[in-house]
Amino acid sequence: MDMSSDPTVLRRKAVAGRPPVDVTLMSPGKAMRIALTKAGQESSNLPVMVEGLQEARLSLAELLDGLQEQALLAVLEGPAEGLGLVAISPQALAGLIEMQTMGRVIPGEAALRRPTRTDAAMAAGFIDQLLQALEVALAAEPDVVWAGGFRYASFLDDPRPLGLLLEDTGYRVFRATLDLAQGAKLGEFLLALPANGRGTAPVRVVPSADPGADWALSMQQTLMTTPARLDAVLHRVTLPLAAVMRLQAGDLVALPMAALDHLQLEGAGGRRLVAGKLGQIRGYRAVRLAIDETGDSGAPL
Repeated sequence: MDMSSDPTVLRRKAVAGRPPVDVTLMSPGKAMRIALTKAGQESSNLPVMVEGLQEARLSLAELLDGLQEQALLAVLEGPAEGLGLVAISPQALAGLIEMQTMGRVIPGEAALRRPTRTDAAMAAGFIDQLLQALEVALAAEPDVVWAGGFRYASFLDDPRPLGLLLEDTGYRVFRATLDLAQGAKLGEFLLALPANGRGTAPVRVVPSADPGADWALSMQQTLMTTPARLDAVLHRVTLPLAAVMRLQAGDLVALPMAALDHLQLEGAGGRRLVAGKLGQIRGYRAVRLAIDETGDSGAPL
């Protein structure tokens, strides 16, 4: 009897032919390196290499004493009302801004200046991409209790309120030295989160008697945690290159009022997915999708 076409036999052969699963634990340091590199690529196509990485347990006073002058300070919100902190050094911030505004990082040190709210808005995407990538990398590890669930919340232009804003507790701190765009700029990135952990413990999957089912479940979990980028486009403006080169932080670009009611949500490659309107909810920017009474968005998803 020929069983070579039996689906069960074929599945067992496929499982047997796969290389053994790597059960090596994902360390927080390795996850942090992966997250920094991925955040640069995903947020602005910026090549980021981690030249050095240090981990420390610090008190609030020690954390604040070690902040670099004129660094961009971003407060993070997480589970159980936990607060964390990101500090991006002036040179690392300059590289992020240059890549987003000019499409490249200018070699050499940038002039020192105080970060602005515009800088913070442009860096927020990088910060959230990093936090999400860190959470995904540690999803099956105990350290996800410490790292999971935090996102960008607000910008501080003065470090002095941090002593009152942040909880007086121990912090787990990662300080990374970053090489941006193959040596164009060197900067520092600091992430500090409460050391006692506020998130949810990882879910361990109990192996079933069917290896194929375990593989399918693992693939489903991987796909469902893979980030998908959507761009909310208010309006596209065409400007001469000379005008673009003259743009500086704080300059205003005029948009028609009608743009607020004709926002487009786009996927990869600029593919239109759904229309919407710009609004806000609980003080945050929001997009209200234009869904008709049949529940159809009018665009294929």
